Amino acid sequence: MSEPYSVRVTVRGYETDVQGHVNQSVYLNYAEHARWSLLQAAGIGQRNLIGKGVGPVALETTIRYKRELLAGDEVDVTCVFEWSDGKTFRIEQIVRKADGTVAAELTAVGGLLDLAERKLVARPDEIFKELASDPSLFGL
Repeated sequence: MSEPYSVRVTVRGYETDVQGHVNQSVYLNYAEHARWSLLQAAGIGQRNLIGKGVGPVALETTIRYKRELLAGDEVDVTCVFEWSDGKTFRIEQIVRKADGTVAAELTAVGGLLDLAERKLVARPDEIFKELASDPSLFGL
């Protein structure tokens, strides 16, 4: 298997809390940034999704904090999609410091919402495959 898609983020001072480490909610922003970066790298923009009448939705997210992050730390945020035969997919993400230390692990469950029907579409992997110029980034 190839290396998972990854994007580098530098922790900014305003993302930290009174203890001096990254506020819990910021991990969600890092994960979301990595997911949208992967979509763009695969050739899918928001216009493509809207043009198809769908939009990605988050249904569940779990964060396991391993080590603190401080202002100025550089981290790599990975993104791996795992597909099923149903309406949802999983996204596994790791936030790793430049020295290799795992700071957090995130698991998300998502889907694609039909914007007209307001229901999850069946087989979102097929839509991603259709829209992507590089579906291999999604493991497709």
